[in-house]
Amino acid sequence: MNDTLREWEPQIRSILRIVVALCYLQSGLSKLIGFPVPSPASMPTFYWFINIPLETVGSLLVLIGLYTRPAALLISGEMAVAFFIRHLPNGFAKAGIMGMFPLNPNNGGTLPILYSFVFLYIFFAGPGPWSLDAQREQTTRRAPA
Repeated sequence: MNDTLREWEPQIRSILRIVVALCYLQSGLSKLIGFPVPSPASMPTFYWFINIPLETVGSLLVLIGLYTRPAALLISGEMAVAFFIRHLPNGFAKAGIMGMFPLNPNNGGTLPILYSFVFLYIFFAGPGPWSLDAQREQTTRRAPA
């Protein structure tokens, strides 16, 4: 069984990359065009210059597997910053020491932490075989020297 699992690991990595990117893309699209849910009533100006481009363009790049590692690293960093700048202080201010835990409703940082670590994993593990990066790598190897 372990051999079978090892054999499928690259394809499952591609599926993980695609599913996570699709889920994350919703965040950028909702802020940009109000789909699939309406955009927040008010957004700080930096959202338009940092968050929305990273969430839409970055997740699209990860989704198709093009420049996957740099895009995943940027998104991972964005989510880490989101947790430490928005979620952790908000939770701590409203619920004291118990607010530092992501599951606390005042913190709400579970998703940013998960996204941060999954995109960090994708950065280290790579996009998998079902990606444009893998296609480019194969083309480069086949090209005559």
